Amino acid sequence: MTERCIQAGNIFSNIPEVLPQEDFSSIVASKDLRLDRIVSRGHSTPEDQWYDQEQDEWVIVLKGKAVIRFECPAITMTMGPGDYVFIPAHKRHRVEWTSEEEDTVWLALHFSKGDY
Repeated sequence: MTERCIQAGNIFSNIPEVLPQEDFSSIVASKDLRLDRIVSRGHSTPEDQWYDQEQDEWVIVLKGKAVIRFECPAITMTMGPGDYVFIPAHKRHRVEWTSEEEDTVWLALHFSKGDY
């Protein structure tokens, strides 16, 4: 049996001072799920782009503010600390806006339908 190591850290540490693009850090990953920390600072999805992901996603804002837009039905959600949303696989969405005044720190859990 292979011994697994304990991993610990602080979700708000090691945030780059300069963020030319969003910062994605994988915290936990397996073949069926991935937990990422995302840091945004005034970032948004390019105007002509939509996320259309193979896996379901559950995302929470821990710090900062953001606006997410869904294509169909056309819904816009403003999110702040503690706000979360479940996004089914292939539900097209985009980040319309994130705060420029402070970091927006997200946790995003990507997982396959058989995992819940």
